[in-house]
Amino acid sequence: MTQNMIRSIQIDWSRIPGSSYLHQIKAISGVESIELTHPVTFFVGENGTGKSTLLEALALASGFNPEGGTKNYSFSTYDSCSELYSAIRLIRNAGRSTWGYFLRAESFYNVATQEEEYGKDSGRGPKYYHHKSHGESFLAVAQDNFQPGGIYLLDEPEAALSPQRQLTLLAEIHRCAAHGAQFVIVTHSPILLAMPGAQILSFDEGPVHPVSYEETDSYRITSLFLRDRNRILDILLNDEEEG
Repeated sequence: MTQNMIRSIQIDWSRIPGSSYLHQIKAISGVESIELTHPVTFFVGENGTGKSTLLEALALASGFNPEGGTKNYSFSTYDSCSELYSAIRLIRNAGRSTWGYFLRAESFYNVATQEEEYGKDSGRGPKYYHHKSHGESFLAVAQDNFQPGGIYLLDEPEAALSPQRQLTLLAEIHRCAAHGAQFVIVTHSPILLAMPGAQILSFDEGPVHPVSYEETDSYRITSLFLRDRNRILDILLNDEEEG
């Protein structure tokens, strides 16, 4: 197995003020070390469990712009970063990647705009991602920037993608990971989570911990719904009418 560029996330909680809301996030509060054991690591869990908070802190500690892009991006439209990144130390293996990308669904419009501006200045020409549909441009950014040996942090990439495009993204991630790239991905997608050989870390039910694909809510709920759609809908919609 290829060695990860980042093998561990260390958190020094003494650097986080006692009044910080970060202490209320059960998945990470008091956790001093999170090991990244595979080329592809997924963060899973219910909304509000701290997945994106940790990924953002990891991105900042790695040198990325908080809204996304490469390590060369330096724009800012809204500062909402937590102080978690200041308490993080990354344990790396020998050889540091000089290339990578932080891609987050919520600020993709701003990143796509900056891609056009940076393209004009770089001499390579602007990509004009805004000329494509949202899903097409999101996937194009990934395909244009994924390279072997890079470090890639993705926050809910499935938000813009159809199931078919999610399969395309899964194949792109698998290809790059097989050639030395490392990925840390926040997702609810049962398609992406099916990546062979991936590490899945759950933020539900206490401190962050590894789970199998079949143990994730994304798999269990989707599987249950597809197996017995009519019964699930009947229960949900009848309860809604009675309420």
